[in-house]
Order: sequence, then C-alpha cells, then structure tokens
Amino acid sequence: MCRESSSTQDQRCRMNEDTGVDYVTPWQPSECVDGGGVGVVESSRCSTCSEGDMVTSFNWPWQTYAVMKGSVLQKIDPQLVDGHLSYFLGAVGITGLTALLGVREKGNVTKGANQTMVVSGAAGACGSIAGQIGRLDGCVRVVGICGSDEKCKALVDDLGFSAAINYRREDIPTRLKECRPDGIDVYFDNVGGAISDTVITQMNNDSHVILCGQISQYNKDVPYPPPLSDEIKETLRRKNITRERFTVLNYMNKAEATLCELSQRVKSGQINVLETVVNGIENMGDAFCSMMTGGNIGKQIIKISE
Repeated sequence: MCRESSSTQDQRCRMNEDTGVDYVTPWQPSECVDGGGVGVVESSRCSTCSEGDMVTSFNWPWQTYAVMKGSVLQKIDPQLVDGHLSYFLGAVGITGLTALLGVREKGNVTKGANQTMVVSGAAGACGSIAGQIGRLDGCVRVVGICGSDEKCKALVDDLGFSAAINYRREDIPTRLKECRPDGIDVYFDNVGGAISDTVITQMNNDSHVILCGQISQYNKDVPYPPPLSDEIKETLRRKNITRERFTVLNYMNKAEATLCELSQRVKSGQINVLETVVNGIENMGDAFCSMMTGGNIGKQIIKISE
C-alpha cells in the first residue's frame, strides 16, 4: 500500500478512442485514471519493495492509497533530488529525460556554432527544462514562447532564457525577428499549429525541429502528428529542415546515465526547476484542466500527503 503524491502528465490523448501512439491505450469507462506518481510503501508482500521504501511509477492510480504490483514500481533515492520527491515526476524523471534526450538526439546543438533555439510551451514542465539544456549544451540564444507576462519573466529571470514572447498579446513573427534576426537553428516544438508554422517559416537552412508535442491539436479529430499544410511542407523541403517525431521510450537505454546527469545539474543549480503545486486529490480534475489551458508554470503537481 502506498501513500502518494502524484502529478498530472500530458495524458490528453488517452481520452481519445485512438491515442495516436502504440505504447499507450485509451482509458476505458469506469477505469481509474493513472499517471506518474511518487509515494512511500506502507506494507509489502513482494521481494522488490519493503515498508518505508520511496517508489515511483508511470502507472500510479489517482487515489489516496493504492495496491500495486511490485513490478510496476521503481525504488528511488531521495538524495538524488535533495529530498524534493516531486522532481522525480519532472526534471529528474520522464519529463527531464524527454527534454534532455530530445535536444541531444534531434537538436544537433553544437558548441561554438552561434545557434539559436526556440521553445514553444516554454514555461511548461518539458519546455522549461529543454530551453535550459539547449543553453547548457551551447546555444548562444534561447527564446521561449509562452502565454503570459508572468511566465515570460520566469523564463528570463529564473531559467536564463535570452528572451520570451507572450503569444497571447505579442506579434510572434515580429518578436522572433527582433530576438533573432539571423533566423532559428533549433526548434523544440511542444504545441504545433499556427505558432509552430510561424517558427518554421523563420528557420535557417539545415536546421532542426524537435517534434515533442502538439498540445494545440489534441482536441481536433486529426491523426498524430497532425498533418502540415503544403506551404510548411515545402518550407521544410526547400530549407532541408529535419522534423522527426521524438519518443523518449525509444531511448531508455540511456535513461540511467541521463537521470544521473539531470540530478547533478539540478543539485548544482545549473538547471532550475519550476513547479505549480496543488494540494488535495479532490482538486486533481481542476488542476489537469488548468494545465491543459496553460494555467501552470513548470510541472503541475498534485500533493496528496506529506
């Protein structure tokens, strides 16, 4: 039995009959919603977990207590995150893996190459880490696109982004040119849609799109990834821009070393972590909806207990 503190992950696709991916299935009526969670083992009948162990899982039910198989639980060391257990759901978990490996595997960031990275959904859990990784790996400018002045301030003041654009009130094409008049070399795409089309039109020859998420398209009846317009397809072809879907589960052989690096960078202060914490399981639905409409800064966390 585990007492939990759980997070709302990007699970919107599991609400569709077709999730668009082959590694996750849609929720069924009467099935308990699940996601990433961290908790403590209250009692155990399996050999892999003992009472008092701190554990995490991708398949944590949204419950105050849960009976779970030991095979789906992974023991964690709180010292890796200086006791901030929620970091295992974000910066030192699957979110951090997605950000770091996405940049490393698909971004082609090269120190000394005078590259500019743009991140959409930049104040979210993944985007906020990806931008910092891009800067640490050698991008001389990192520009974030997000949905409020508060988020823009956090990106620049707290995370070290070079600039931030509020898409709700600023003209994105104009601001992108102001932030990087020589074009864009790497784009970490979390949103898709019109914002991504605008970024792609300003990308340089032989640049790279890291296709991580398409949150603006999840409520539409389209396949995943959603189809592009003929104009954007032609831009990608003409400029030789790579745009490959990134799935972190294809790189889990690198997970252990990557998590160690993330832990070290977080503990040293090279990566700063932003979180929005809501207390109480009764508020999970509201927190999930808020996250899907941009109400969170950093990782959205639901704290169930101490």
